[in-house]
Amino acid sequence: MKKNEPIPATELHLGKLIKAELERQGRTAVWLAKQANCTPENIYKACRAQWITMPLLFKISRALEYDFFKECSKRLNVGEP
Repeated sequence: MKKNEPIPATELHLGKLIKAELERQGRTAVWLAKQANCTPENIYKACRAQWITMPLLFKISRALEYDFFKECSKRLNVGEP
């Protein structure tokens, strides 16, 4: 894969992206759980999962002010074989 080539959807790992953004912002899973109105265990699970539910991803995106959906859509190759 070339340097600026998008990561294929099969290699996308939302949990790793969420964890990296949490670390970049200096926030904790406990903080995120409060913001997303869920348990810290749900956040820890999300950070380990390649894919998570859309409602939880929406809450996490809002709390972190980061569009994780855009990360997914970057990998769309609509019309390509």
